[in-house]
Amino acid sequence: VINLLEENFADVVDYAFTARMEDELDGIAAGRVQREPWLNRFWFGDEAGEQTAELADVSAGSPGLAALVERGKSEAIDPAEINVVRRFITEDGEEIVVKPGRYGPYVKRGEDSASIPDDLTPDELTLAKALELLAAPSGDHAIGEDPETGLPIYAKAGRFGPYVQLGDMPEGTGKGGKVKAQDKPKTASLFKTMTLDRITVEEALQLLSLPREVGTDPSDGGVIVAQNGRYGPYITKSWTDAESGAEKTDTRSLENEEQIFEVSLEKALALLAEPKRRQGQSSAGPLRELGVDPISQKQMVIKDGRFGLYVTDGDTNASLRKGDELTTISDERASELLQLRRDRIAEGGGPKKKAPAKKKAAAKKAPARKKAAAKKEPAKNQ
Repeated sequence: VINLLEENFADVVDYAFTARMEDELDGIAAGRVQREPWLNRFWFGDEAGEQTAELADVSAGSPGLAALVERGKSEAIDPAEINVVRRFITEDGEEIVVKPGRYGPYVKRGEDSASIPDDLTPDELTLAKALELLAAPSGDHAIGEDPETGLPIYAKAGRFGPYVQLGDMPEGTGKGGKVKAQDKPKTASLFKTMTLDRITVEEALQLLSLPREVGTDPSDGGVIVAQNGRYGPYITKSWTDAESGAEKTDTRSLENEEQIFEVSLEKALALLAEPKRRQGQSSAGPLRELGVDPISQKQMVIKDGRFGLYVTDGDTNASLRKGDELTTISDERASELLQLRRDRIAEGGGPKKKAPAKKKAAAKKAPARKKAAAKKEPAKNQ
């Protein structure tokens, strides 16, 4: 918006213009300047050169704001150019621009584009960094073929995280040209320990094979499957109740994503036999075990919590920062995060404990008033 105004309406957004305009508006409020003539010349201009002292903010011969707006429309202001935040020129004369996008800022060179990481602001971006971002793999690429169907397997970066896709997206055949749900290719999210640039065809086929059938409960014939969900890996048992005939399901969380392919029928039955944990009770084990923290002398592990991955030694929890990866974080970095968290807690930045609720003092009862004894009337003489 600022670029649009500065490039096409420079006089209107000039500081000197707005300062004069404030003085004129003060004059209108005080009754020194007539309102209607002032508004008329401000909007329609002063092409006749009839400038007066009361209309000092309207330049002689000015076309007025209405004409400026119409001129801007006729000159077809290019929104793409207005949205350019920064502009770089390479040694070869190629132009690289920085623009805001629906999912964040990005760099663009011709038909190529790349997102700018969250920890890098557009004003800190350099030409070298922009070229580096454009040279990095986009994440959407074919990694091989399914030997059974011959369909290509793609590794993609989606709005809700990285995933693999079997086959190509067909042309829309539904209402409004949209692809029907039954026609869409099968997809599967990557595990947290996987990355788009390293995933293999074998791993992708494993993910695409989910949900995995673990087996059947011999007691009621219920089918148990293992799968990955929004809140992590879990098993589901589905069966028909013998008495009521109603369809029933039961679920239990798994400790990690790898157990989706490893959990046995015996283990699944044992999990289903355990009572369900209440919301907030964590049953997930560590995603990765690290070394011993030199401060607490306790082993450090990486876990997945409500707000993402974190490192803990059993006493202190510290969230992983941007740039910290589950598979590459070192013992030294994990220990550093724990110490930073301890320092923050020591400074009073930790979770605040609620003060115990004060007990209301019992209201004092007013002492009961004693009823006055009824006066006896003197006996009458007979």
